[in-house]
Amino acid sequence: MPTDATVTGQTGDGPLNLYEARPDGAARGGVVVVQEAFGLTSHIQDVTHRFATAGYHAVAPELFHRAGGGTVPYGSALEELLPKFAHLTDEGILADVDVALDHLRSAGFGNARIGTVGFCFGGRATFLVARNRALGAAVGFYGGGIVRPGRFPGFNPLVDQAGSLQTPWLGLFGDEDASIPVEDVERLRAELDAHAPVAHEIVRYPGAGHGFHCDQRDDYVESAAQDAWARTLAWLDAHLA
Repeated sequence: MPTDATVTGQTGDGPLNLYEARPDGAARGGVVVVQEAFGLTSHIQDVTHRFATAGYHAVAPELFHRAGGGTVPYGSALEELLPKFAHLTDEGILADVDVALDHLRSAGFGNARIGTVGFCFGGRATFLVARNRALGAAVGFYGGGIVRPGRFPGFNPLVDQAGSLQTPWLGLFGDEDASIPVEDVERLRAELDAHAPVAHEIVRYPGAGHGFHCDQRDDYVESAAQDAWARTLAWLDAHLA
């Protein structure tokens, strides 16, 4: 059985907790799991544990540490979410992911054996990381704000940086996602196909909306979630050296 724990790293803005799940036996690689807009929820912890069950040494940084940490319940209004994003920037996201990467490197994994997988706000973060860090693989589940500004101020679109990706990136989207129109997904696909210098893939799920992978939400779509998880593991298997 995987072993779960909380470990603490250091950033320029203070301590950063990492939820860690280690597999039973030698790990196949490392995975940084990037949280939803609701925080490092029990669902994100469960996903981190699932990666360990699949044989990966996984860690999930608590990005809300600058605002005191914690989570916000699913379905909360935007006004309840915004305070958790106080002082969080793209530079801060990269700094927090770097702490998680350093932790995995200290466990013996080089960059080529580390992937990052993110959900919702974290889906956009994996594109940001793939643009700025050369890792083995990256996967984004319904990452809003890549093509047009998202609902959180201060985070700019990233689609025009498709030509600068350094890490192979897989994007998973639901056609019924009101916050990420299909035309945005197709624009992202076109930009990647035209400019990305690394492997990339976009997958759309008819009948699935935002949060389709989260089995703690009404938006959960079992068939899409299972297929997306299988594709994620296959992407990691294919690209982590």
